[in-house]
Amino acid sequence: QVQLVESGGGLVQAGGSLRLSCAPSGRTFSRYAMGWFRQPPGKEREFIASINWSGEDTSYVDSVKGRFTISRDNAKDMVYLQMNSLKPEDTAVYYCHVDYSPYGGSANYAFRVGSGGYWGQGTRVTVSS
Repeated sequence: QVQLVESGGGLVQAGGSLRLSCAPSGRTFSRYAMGWFRQPPGKEREFIASINWSGEDTSYVDSVKGRFTISRDNAKDMVYLQMNSLKPEDTAVYYCHVDYSPYGGSANYAFRVGSGGYWGQGTRVTVSS
């Protein structure tokens, strides 16, 4: 059974940093693009960042550009989201997602989510002011 397990969430003060990890299990996804999404309290889930299968191509939503960095280690089959200069508005449940087909790019990742793939269970990030 395929699972994605996020970790690294927690409570942090504004201006602080957290590093989220996403660990797939059940199969390898080293040839699949992956993305990070978040769902703030009372709001819909939104795209944050994506990375292509090789790690050479990334995309970000404007609100996190320059603060968040998505990366992957295919040897370990892990995807990360380094979050710096955190703001209270970054408070959300963060989810990782793996693309439904291999060798996808990072662009337009949010539009491919509806076609399938797998979601993690989420990890909560709370940023206090």
